[in-house]
Amino acid sequence: MAARLNRSAADIVRFLLQQGEMVTATQSLSDDMIELFAAELGADVRITEPGAEQEEELLRALEVDLAEDGAQIRPPVVTVMGHVDHGKTLLLDRIRSSNVVEGEAGGITQHIGAYQTTRSDHRITFIDTPGHEAFTAMRARGAQATDVVVLVVAADDGVMPQTAEAIDHAQAADVPIIVAINKMDRPGADADRVRAQLAERGLVPESYGGEVITVPMSAMTGEGIDELLDQILLVAELEELTAPASGRAVGIVLEAHLDRGRGPVATVLVERGTLRIGEPMVAGAAWGRVRAMTDDRGAPLSEAGPSMPVEVLGLGEVARSGDLFVVAPDEKTAGKVAETREHWQRQASLAGTAGGSGGGARLEDIFKQVQAGETATLNLVLKADVHGSLEAVTDSLRKLEREDVKLSFVSRGVGGINENDVQLAAASEATIIGFNVRPDRNARQTAETEDVEVRLYEIIYDLISDVQNAMVGLLEPEFEEIVAGEAQVRQVFRISGVGPVAGCVVEHGNVRSGAKVRFLRDGTIIWKGSISSLRHFQDDVAEVSAGMECGIGLSDFSDLKEGDVIETYTEREIARVA
Repeated sequence: MAARLNRSAADIVRFLLQQGEMVTATQSLSDDMIELFAAELGADVRITEPGAEQEEELLRALEVDLAEDGAQIRPPVVTVMGHVDHGKTLLLDRIRSSNVVEGEAGGITQHIGAYQTTRSDHRITFIDTPGHEAFTAMRARGAQATDVVVLVVAADDGVMPQTAEAIDHAQAADVPIIVAINKMDRPGADADRVRAQLAERGLVPESYGGEVITVPMSAMTGEGIDELLDQILLVAELEELTAPASGRAVGIVLEAHLDRGRGPVATVLVERGTLRIGEPMVAGAAWGRVRAMTDDRGAPLSEAGPSMPVEVLGLGEVARSGDLFVVAPDEKTAGKVAETREHWQRQASLAGTAGGSGGGARLEDIFKQVQAGETATLNLVLKADVHGSLEAVTDSLRKLEREDVKLSFVSRGVGGINENDVQLAAASEATIIGFNVRPDRNARQTAETEDVEVRLYEIIYDLISDVQNAMVGLLEPEFEEIVAGEAQVRQVFRISGVGPVAGCVVEHGNVRSGAKVRFLRDGTIIWKGSISSLRHFQDDVAEVSAGMECGIGLSDFSDLKEGDVIETYTEREIARVA
């Protein structure tokens, strides 16, 4: 640092001492210290992530030319944005004639999905982004990968805080915006009021003499959807969207997760070139040969061209949402680039947690440290079902930091909570937070033995609220879930008139008829419901104990696979003491 600014290390130490900062000549400086000293000298500094400068060299090694113009017309990529519960998901549901609304926790689409539809022999690609403010980072990534933004505004609600947030992202991405004024079938719907609010935000509708197209519609009845699609195609035609269809593929990772049986799975959007099975692909620090590709409806593909969203199998590890993916010239280059990126990401991670050293506090105890006048550090081991959720939860939690409460992420990862996570939490006095994932039995037992706090959430409002309340000593009474039993699916029987029945062995505790259950696949919650039927051989029974075989029928769930785990639980209300 000193040499870069043509000063001695002693100059920096002396200056920081005057500012009340105790440092030595061999100590790493925080970003704030660097900027403080640079400001004193009148120097401009740019703080970059470790490896940012090397990234340009890696792209040259991959022989990527992002400036190459294309001559082939490609489908437009449309991002759907707007406030939570304004009808974005139902609109996409209408467009692609499938139902993804049911089963969403808290009414929030928590993963980015990409879908393709056809209108008048023209294809349109849609990216569905979450509506909760905590997923700002994911929504911003969606805007960067898009050609047109469809902003959904409820006619009876008008412009809301997250609507304004979505407008900011779309304007920052410098892309055309079409406003879908939804819920026109509702009492109190007022399209003119919405247009006036949009004009106040700098989106002047055509009817007001501006350039923003507004389409009154109803996702519930289907009214206005065809007009919306026609307007998207019109805007796309005016934008003259093209991309080279030949050559090696380049694109963006929209989402990634770990699937048992299939391994790491990445949903990618091809932006240029053609992606083919068998090609060496590098996505951030992950790489591998493309083993299989499927479209948004699960149909197998052999290749995918520009603006095509596909699910890819073959990467060696889970990629990160928002990473650039590139088809490499050869496997050797792909492996070398991924290894270099992994090194710099590890350096960045170490730098991020360096400031959080020292004793940690359990979430429930942290307010006691604050009351005692101490600066408390909340060490966290964070696990989520997919990488997009992991990043969004991380960003949300970081915003909660205060002068007297610091957050340190000991570990962050995708997948179920395992024994290693618990041991790491025990060693670092950390709290484990799981978002839409569960601990396996070994992890639960180790957590009880080591007295490690494990907190599990499916709705991000609750997660953020609990951490925030813990910081100010306002933890409310809550329900404690007690796992009663665990059964593993050994075989699936399909019975006429009944449907699929899981042939199971109860491995732990007992399973009761009518009990609440979670259906787990590789530690991730697939479904929640209850047991509708329980049999031991041919007899209906009320309970089956550990070591016994049984047949379990589940209410409204049929996606059964061998190796899945059925976890039964009860709830008990407990009072939390701050």
